[in-house]
Amino acid sequence: MSIQEFLDYTLFAAGEYKLTVYRVLMAVIILIAAKFLLWSIKKGIDRHSRFEKLDRGTKYALFLIIRYIVWIIVIILALETLGVQVTILLAGSAALLVGVGLGLQQTFNDIISGIILLIEGSTKVGDILEIDGDVVRLMKIGLRASKVKNRDDIVIIVPNSLIVTNKVINWSHQEKETRYHIKVGVAYGTDPLLVISQLEASAISHQLCSTSKKPEGRFVNFGESSMDFELLFWSSEMFHIERSISEIRIAIDQNFRASNIQIPFPQRDLHIKSSTINI
Repeated sequence: MSIQEFLDYTLFAAGEYKLTVYRVLMAVIILIAAKFLLWSIKKGIDRHSRFEKLDRGTKYALFLIIRYIVWIIVIILALETLGVQVTILLAGSAALLVGVGLGLQQTFNDIISGIILLIEGSTKVGDILEIDGDVVRLMKIGLRASKVKNRDDIVIIVPNSLIVTNKVINWSHQEKETRYHIKVGVAYGTDPLLVISQLEASAISHQLCSTSKKPEGRFVNFGESSMDFELLFWSSEMFHIERSISEIRIAIDQNFRASNIQIPFPQRDLHIKSSTINI
């Protein structure tokens, strides 16, 4: 058998349609060429000097957009190479596609949201987000869903529409240092200036507390059982800030004990009225 005969060999036939070895080989070559093209594009984005100023998240989003476009074109070319007329196929299955679209409405919403995330660039891979009160790091933006990791190192799959349509705090858009709050109450009769100085000293002693922006202690209120204070401090740590806040609270407790500052328990005054019953 000659090479031409091998290439023209029919693998499948239905009516006028024939699937030959040549068509299968061309489709495979197109797929391989597409993978090599995407590999070259990714290397070019990572190494080219024109893209050096882009951060990792922007480079990732740019490559994903290019990859989706390339694969759409490649799939159409591969189908045309196999003898499948895509335009006729889409026209013939229009009613079916409408039904599928209605059934997969939420999925399409997630896909459109994924495209918005990639194009808009307001949320990028590596950003620290707060979604429904849970602080997570964005690991990957997919076409339908994104992969995030929370502070417990648990990977969570989040639909893209949840990030686009809900209120999401992007901590990575803040300044390099973010302000945090610690509230504490002390017993009445304590010197407020002493309390403020001990609060500020507790934050200054912590290694992750900002050195450029000094912490600030405030007397915020006369509470029912305590004088209420608040410590404001700045830190560049965002993802594991609870650990730093816990350590500063420990320092506050130690400094209060050394300065004989008491943190009171809630107190209630109970008045009992006695009455005389005449029989």
